[in-house]
Amino acid sequence: MPGVDDGAADLDQSRAALERMHANGVRALVTTPHLDASTSASPERLAAALAALDPAWEALRAMAAAEFPDLRLERGVELMLDVPRPVVDDPRLRLAGTRFVLVEFPFLAVPPGGSNVLFEMRAAGWEPVLAHPERYAGVDPTLSGPEEWRRVGARLQVNWGSLLGRYGPGAQAVAWALLERGWADYLSSDHHARGRLGMADARALLLERGGEEPLRLLSEENPARLLDGEPPLPVPPLPPRARPLWKRLLRLR
Repeated sequence: MPGVDDGAADLDQSRAALERMHANGVRALVTTPHLDASTSASPERLAAALAALDPAWEALRAMAAAEFPDLRLERGVELMLDVPRPVVDDPRLRLAGTRFVLVEFPFLAVPPGGSNVLFEMRAAGWEPVLAHPERYAGVDPTLSGPEEWRRVGARLQVNWGSLLGRYGPGAQAVAWALLERGWADYLSSDHHARGRLGMADARALLLERGGEEPLRLLSEENPARLLDGEPPLPVPPLPPRARPLWKRLLRLR
């Protein structure tokens, strides 16, 4: 959305972002400006926040309808869990108005009781989709944190850019480890209307690994199901990376 967050400064930047996405084959997307969960818990603050978002959404929607008629554009937010009990009754806080809610832990750190928040959201009938699980401090390739988040019912959304190392080698290692275990449910651009998308490069890497079916599920089937309010299908583990020949020879010795 233009002019409401740390993404597009104006409608021209929004247009350029949609052009990049469209050129990469995107035909449906949800725009998700940041919102604090504490705002959602206050009716007055939430009304003010949504009043600020609504005109930007309408401008984006009108532009997209006129210039990208084959693009399905929906809205939601990325809800930062700065309080333990977010209120997401308003459909504008959920992805395309479904029961799915994109959430993130504050400041890329997992707070005490973070898993309980996800569990309580599921118990209340919502489907928390945890943004960029590979990027939180303390998460490593052993995946103890993501394992717990999956156990309590959260869906996991990995960034395309993480697969390319754009958020550092640690996030990159965790992102690939999630795919290798079949624990990711969606791939996301996390695009802030600036820079390269990285989708084409990441797709090429997945295909090199023999990940045709995981790629289809992560980037096509499961996102389409989400937009229809349906749970994701299980994603098969990505085939393990082939060991370099010299390492295999050393192991044989």
